[in-house]
Amino acid sequence: MTVRVRRVYDPPEPEDGVRVLVDRLWPRGLSKDAARVDEWPKALTPSAELRRWYHAGEGSPEEFSSRYEAELAAPEAAELLHTLRNLVRMGPVTLLTAVRSPQESHASVLARLLDD
Repeated sequence: MTVRVRRVYDPPEPEDGVRVLVDRLWPRGLSKDAARVDEWPKALTPSAELRRWYHAGEGSPEEFSSRYEAELAAPEAAELLHTLRNLVRMGPVTLLTAVRSPQESHASVLARLLDD
């Protein structure tokens, strides 16, 4: 099972496998053809409230991760997470995000959950 986390702006690579955009909004300045996104499960993204709270500097990465995992337990998100786990069982999956530091983002939390 292989789960990668990459910036959506990076060129696609053959080892990406299924490319999953895990941002709520489409990345600025990027065409859908250039992004080569296979899946876009918007319900897996952190809520606007959680994003605002975290980016305001009110919490630690650990607290963000804990709160985000709680959001992922909601029925719609849990179902999408289950679907992603099934994709991972079939081959490589790359989680794509527009954030500057993907390894310090919600995408890395998702990757960890998918690797469990």
